[in-house]
Amino acid sequence: MSTPKFNEERLLQVLLAPQVSEKATYLADKNEQVIFIVAPDATKPEIKAAVEMLFKVEVKSVQVANIKGKAKRFGRTMGRRSDVRKAFVCLKAGQEINFVEGGKA
Repeated sequence: MSTPKFNEERLLQVLLAPQVSEKATYLADKNEQVIFIVAPDATKPEIKAAVEMLFKVEVKSVQVANIKGKAKRFGRTMGRRSDVRKAFVCLKAGQEINFVEGGKA
């Protein structure tokens, strides 16, 4: 099965931010998974290609979850947080993404 070609500009816009939390760290250690917040219209093949291009790692699989925004009150008025799309990227054995050392020069 051939890998589809994607526009490089589009791949740079797919990944918005890594999700750094206690749960994300646990998943990274246990299942070799990394969690990213992605664009609302991103597809699994696009997410896989973007992670492989940006971080130079091999991706085994991608699971996606759409998180609905919570309804919140601001005084008398009701507001709503934005909906978020998360990608759980499973890396192949021996692969690792380290966000701590990535920003140091």
